[in-house]
Amino acid sequence: MAAPSSVKPGGDAQLFQVLHGLQHLAETRRFKAWFLDQFGVLHDGKQPYPGAIATLNKLATTGAKMVIISNSSRRASVTMDKMKALGFDTSLFAGAITSGELTYQHLQRRDDGWFAALGKSCIHITWSDRGAISLEGLGLQVVDSAEEAEFVLAHGTEALGSSSGATSPATLEELEKMLEHCAARKLPMVVANPDFVTVEARALRVMPGRLKFHQGTLAAKYEKLGGEVKWMGKPDKIIYQSAMDMAGICASESIAVGDSLHHDIRGANAAGIQSVFVTGGIHASELGLGAFDDVADLSSVKALASKYDAYPSYVLPAFAW
Repeated sequence: MAAPSSVKPGGDAQLFQVLHGLQHLAETRRFKAWFLDQFGVLHDGKQPYPGAIATLNKLATTGAKMVIISNSSRRASVTMDKMKALGFDTSLFAGAITSGELTYQHLQRRDDGWFAALGKSCIHITWSDRGAISLEGLGLQVVDSAEEAEFVLAHGTEALGSSSGATSPATLEELEKMLEHCAARKLPMVVANPDFVTVEARALRVMPGRLKFHQGTLAAKYEKLGGEVKWMGKPDKIIYQSAMDMAGICASESIAVGDSLHHDIRGANAAGIQSVFVTGGIHASELGLGAFDDVADLSSVKALASKYDAYPSYVLPAFAW
């Protein structure tokens, strides 16, 4: 059951409410669409969080439409396959919107002026150990030098793609050097995963040793070099609007659930929709939390919300009923 807190996040932001579970809020049926982050909310990449599957099933009984929104650089179908493999009933979802799916659709359709002007030749920064991202069906020509490229496409942070589809592992220093050349030529960049941080499997911890390898970090550095970046996921409102379109629901009847203040909550603020901040995800260490369902100190949540300029409507320890 929800109880109003005495914490005002700042500015004209509303008071957030502290929840111990989602039941009371869900059963009001106030929100007809729920946009759910996956990593840090539903699962850790290896297994579902305690009670997450049961909570999802109960939320579905309220008649709400549920959409996964994720800053994954892979297609939406890959996300749904992953959810099914982890034991979630994917028939409960209206669908999934990933930043990778949005990137693919915009590159394929070219019905947006910015994308229409990109050209077809690109530097492709992708994954190697995790599996390269296919560009099949996009009509792109992957090149290996800034002089030949018309834009930069970032799906990962481990390798450079080639015209054959093969990948060449690249260090952070090598990627940054390539981006310096690209920025000097004023090449635009499309980043298919804006994340700066993630959770570590089973541990609910930020991965400090790997922060520098996240695409959001590379993209931010590219902007500092003077390059133009198109961010294709959270916190840009583009992904929330796509989710609303998929559910056929307007902003006032939508709510987003996420564990990242910078991505999930700030994005919900930008889209004009309500939000639930799950404190046990990537901010667990910053909030001084140990056990999975520890309740965060309200003053700590207030300070963190101000730090990230992201203000949730509700605060919840974990995705639980």
